[in-house]
Amino acid sequence: MEKPSSLNQNGSKIPMVLIVLGILAAVYTIFKKNSELPVLGPKDFNSELVDISLQKNEAPHRVANFELINQNGEIVTQEDYAGKVYVTDFFFTRCPSICPVMTNHMAQLQEVFRDTPDVMFLSISVTPEMDSVSVLKLYALRNGVMDSKWNITTGNKALIYNLARKSYFAAVDYGDGGLQDFIHTPNFVLVDQSKQIRGVYDGTNKDEIHKLIEAIKTLTE
Repeated sequence: MEKPSSLNQNGSKIPMVLIVLGILAAVYTIFKKNSELPVLGPKDFNSELVDISLQKNEAPHRVANFELINQNGEIVTQEDYAGKVYVTDFFFTRCPSICPVMTNHMAQLQEVFRDTPDVMFLSISVTPEMDSVSVLKLYALRNGVMDSKWNITTGNKALIYNLARKSYFAAVDYGDGGLQDFIHTPNFVLVDQSKQIRGVYDGTNKDEIHKLIEAIKTLTE
């Protein structure tokens, strides 16, 4: 019995080799777009941004697991972001300068990708002693945070500062996460589905936000 063959719009047969070539071309295009974004590790950052213990590390870098508490009092871990592309920033609710701008830009990103389930956002407070769950909840409500897409989090200060310095490379100075330790950065860190850093963008700059939107699309399309 003759095997069924594919037909084009005019009813003529399409050689199977052309179908295979079309599929390969599509796969190549997706791979090429994704590979246009670098995979960043300690060596790709200014050494001032990298904890001294990692500055000579040549191993592939992936952000560490974490356990934080979000605006609803729920525990948030890396598992909640498994297989997702996400953007991380470090902020504090009482910040009068760059944080309102950063939060507004994060809200814009949320709106752009509100119907893209594979894109999420993670904001981490650098003053967890002041940013309680109730404070974060009010902050989330004021800024239109969608609970399913954007976690506004607090947690153990030492853990948070370790994440900033050793996972996301988002802090210039060094410290132990103690009472006198403080970090503040405008960086939006883009993380891919494999927990790799694919870019760092200035969260206060509109042009950088446009670049970030395109980068996210590259990782998800």
